[in-house]
Amino acid sequence: MTVGEILGEAWGLYTKFFKRFFIIAAVVYVVVTLVSALVSTALGHGAGVAILLAPLNAVVSIVGTFWLQGALVYAVEDVRDGRIDTTVEQVFERVRPYLATLVLTGLLAGLGIAVGFVLLIVPGCILLTWWCLIAPVVVLEGKPIGEAFSRSRELVRGHGWTVFGAVIIAIIGTAVASGIISGIFSFLGSFLRTWIGGTIAGAVTGPFLAVTLTLLYFKLRDLREPAAAPAAAEPAA
Repeated sequence: MTVGEILGEAWGLYTKFFKRFFIIAAVVYVVVTLVSALVSTALGHGAGVAILLAPLNAVVSIVGTFWLQGALVYAVEDVRDGRIDTTVEQVFERVRPYLATLVLTGLLAGLGIAVGFVLLIVPGCILLTWWCLIAPVVVLEGKPIGEAFSRSRELVRGHGWTVFGAVIIAIIGTAVASGIISGIFSFLGSFLRTWIGGTIAGAVTGPFLAVTLTLLYFKLRDLREPAAAPAAAEPAA
């Protein structure tokens, strides 16, 4: 398993099912960016309105982001066999029971990684590598918060540099592409630029990172689980 293999497979799956991933991401981003655009517009009409809308913006952004992460994990699992077997509504519905766990684990991981980057950068990179598979672990294995962290680290162990390389390249590539796409809509006014430009940029680029992380999960899981199977079958033989 190499960085090139992971990113190549992720790109192939992303492009093959681009329409599917785009629609799933757009469903969330059209709401999240609309609230952000309303808050940005409210800033020009007085601080009072902006203060009232800011908590709503935070809640919608957090819940929407993690719901989308979980939905894209299921979407990738669904199309790994080369065909689409679920509707967009079914994908989001499957994530709903795990949404609270996704939000809490995501916030805790984000806080820990941010503190790590602020301190010495290196700890942040290490935590990012250890915890990058939390979303697939939560929605595909149903792990609670504490076990999700340990399970993600367990899967990554022994492949840290490969995982780190794939994740960092995917993050940087996604950020650059998002900035370029957002820039295309710079001619629009502030509200439409934030809403339309943000929705399209997020829906186009966001799924690639989710595809990369989910494929990493499946590859690392498959590398570990077959090793335990012969030992379990040996007594019966």
